[in-house]
Amino acid sequence: MLNEERRRAILETLNRDGRVLVAALARQFETSQVTIRKDLESLHGHGLVHRTHGGALPAQEGALEDPTLREKEKLHRKQKLHIATAAAQLVKEGQVIILDSGTTTTAIARALRNFRNLTIITNAVNIAAELSGAAVEVILTGGTLRKNSFSLVGPIAEETLRRLNADLLFLGVDGFDVHYGLSTPNLLEAKVNRVMVEVAKRTVAVCDSSKFGRRSLSLIVPPTALQQIITDRNIPQSDLRALKKTGIEVTLV
Repeated sequence: MLNEERRRAILETLNRDGRVLVAALARQFETSQVTIRKDLESLHGHGLVHRTHGGALPAQEGALEDPTLREKEKLHRKQKLHIATAAAQLVKEGQVIILDSGTTTTAIARALRNFRNLTIITNAVNIAAELSGAAVEVILTGGTLRKNSFSLVGPIAEETLRRLNADLLFLGVDGFDVHYGLSTPNLLEAKVNRVMVEVAKRTVAVCDSSKFGRRSLSLIVPPTALQQIITDRNIPQSDLRALKKTGIEVTLV
């Protein structure tokens, strides 16, 4: 395979999966990791990818990148379904669950529809609608609507959450840097998420592996605020080791 052919194929893989890893590409193209690193450096130099430790992300992914919920739904569907199934297995009848906004938490909401005795608190209008025909009780926080994510943010949402308590929070994120923390492009969304962490006994981050190595504009919490993470098996091994060192339970699906 010519260099240009391989680099075009790398871009196609990146556009499909949302991230690429050096080791996986080396296996895919039956070449050395040194060659793949040179390919990624070349693509990075032409502004076609954003080079990261161990791989690359799409070039347009920036700290302010805030795609719509409909755009996010097209990405990593299989991984999100597996994460949702694993998350639902942590839930017991009689519990109070918080779901923040996002496509992974929407998948979790669908996985919880068969519960009979559950209270779900959410700031996501679409999640409340998703659960409207189910037997579970739904509490919507109120607040100012963010049309990009169908989430409710601002002082009203924060004040509602502070008056409540929950057993379990499933927190989706836009960026997860294992040394920095969990982040999101929107400042108001980050503030609401922080209050969710405060009022929940246990916080479980739910995100596919493409979120690792990214930093969005606003920090939500550091990794030490988490008790558990559910992600897929493509998480970079260096990130997995760093998380386990901190004592956070990591579930791979």
